[in-house]
Amino acid sequence: MPSCQTGILPRKEHDESCRLMFFLSPGKVSDPAKGVYGAGAHSDYGLITLLATDDVVGLQICKDKNAQPQLWEYVAPLKGGFIVNLGDMLERWSNGVFRSTLHRVVLDGRERYSIAYFVEPSHDCVVECLPTCKSESNPPKFPPITCSAYLSQRYKDTHADLKSYDDSKA
Repeated sequence: MPSCQTGILPRKEHDESCRLMFFLSPGKVSDPAKGVYGAGAHSDYGLITLLATDDVVGLQICKDKNAQPQLWEYVAPLKGGFIVNLGDMLERWSNGVFRSTLHRVVLDGRERYSIAYFVEPSHDCVVECLPTCKSESNPPKFPPITCSAYLSQRYKDTHADLKSYDDSKA
């Protein structure tokens, strides 16, 4: 298996995907008190997400995802720019030096567009603490895992309470 630990990932050792997100919400407004959002709180599973948005505010981040209560703040749209979200696998690789971005979308009744470009290692890549991010006094916080196994576990955890299509036919 490739180690994926040599600087920038070569083309053959990473995957990417791009998604256009359209929040059609004329008149629909998020209600945080009731847990109603355009997209609930989550962090991205991969390495990095580049996000291009329109001029409609809606993205919120929580700088300290372990704080209680969580404090949320809006990210201003950047005309002609990108918002960079760090993902969970980068947090694992860096042993927590770089923290994944906990974020959500709050709707204000207007249509909202964003384009997300997701970067992640190839599925057979082992994601483990980089040598420069660990020491005797700071051992690895996460066990090594393949990208594929990690993604599978995250999908299961995220959708554990949803029935599959086949379950609904029974």
